[in-house]
Amino acid sequence: MAAEALFRPFSCKSLHLKNRIVMAPMTRSFSPGGVPTPDVAGYYRRRAEAEVGLILSEGTGVARPASLNDPNVPNFHGEQSLAGWKQVIDAVHAGGGQMAPQLWHVGSVRNPMTTWVAPPPVDSPSGMSSPGKRFTEPMTDEAIADTLAAFGRAAADAKRLGFDAVEIHGAHGYLIDQFFWGGVNQRSDRYGGATIAERARFGAEVVKSIRSAVGEDFAILLRLSQWKQQDFSVKLAHTPQEMEAWLTPLVEAGTDILHCSQRRFWEPEFEGSELNFAGWARKLTGKPTITVGSVGLTGEFTESLSKGTSSKPASLDNLLHRLEREEFDLVAVGRALLADPQWARKIHEGRNHELSDFSKEALASLS
Repeated sequence: MAAEALFRPFSCKSLHLKNRIVMAPMTRSFSPGGVPTPDVAGYYRRRAEAEVGLILSEGTGVARPASLNDPNVPNFHGEQSLAGWKQVIDAVHAGGGQMAPQLWHVGSVRNPMTTWVAPPPVDSPSGMSSPGKRFTEPMTDEAIADTLAAFGRAAADAKRLGFDAVEIHGAHGYLIDQFFWGGVNQRSDRYGGATIAERARFGAEVVKSIRSAVGEDFAILLRLSQWKQQDFSVKLAHTPQEMEAWLTPLVEAGTDILHCSQRRFWEPEFEGSELNFAGWARKLTGKPTITVGSVGLTGEFTESLSKGTSSKPASLDNLLHRLEREEFDLVAVGRALLADPQWARKIHEGRNHELSDFSKEALASLS
């Protein structure tokens, strides 16, 4: 299929995109001491210059002691880190793109790739890293309040620096997702509960904190997933009714766009319908959604990273059919854009024969 559907403009509040292609957030760990370097700015600028409509940064830590589990992942607080991010957004705008930082708190997830340990306290709804594995104390009311405020301050800084929107990382088993997940959220206060709607409260309050900090006209994106890195088989919502109960308070709190993470975008979310996660989220909430998950490549990303297997360019026909049917609004591309800064331009110009393979070696540099 021709790729025209990918190159239609899209607008939502502060976002005015020239096309539907989003660079997915991907942790790169090239920011020593949490400070983005000129190389990081160049890495994002090259994608903007090559027709990526919206760039989402790698996850960036908010101002809590253990919001990150890697010393080379950037912070989104502190004078030096924010000065680095100013260089990044100016470079992206000079390249003709738009950008949102992804605000992140890893919660109790440890990083097996480094021996570095963040200063305490570790934040977690019930002190658990996965079901049945408690290793620290649950967050206090004071810690929760400080975390909510930290997200708000980071979003305000993003707007002040000139970013076009902000994304919240509420997926993949990290802090916000730990509150959603009944397996690790065993709280008996207002942030716990037997239902997903009750456990959505912390995430909704993060959104409210950010909305209060940035005003009504600044776009807020929220990345969500059913699966967790601790357990790929987990589902927070087993039915459309449960998904609606989960998403509704997050949308009512002020979320503008739902970024719906799947490992494979073509897989249906529920039996009896071809709709994927992003398709159902759009149908249930009426909000714009982003689909993501092995777009443009054979092979699923966690397998390609853990096993070191390479992935080859794959047909976009299924994706384009779904986009034409308006199942979702935007398409996030990860590994294909990581390996090839020119991916979007090549797709636009029909140069599919020039698309690059992805291999684990691509992670070793900022191409």
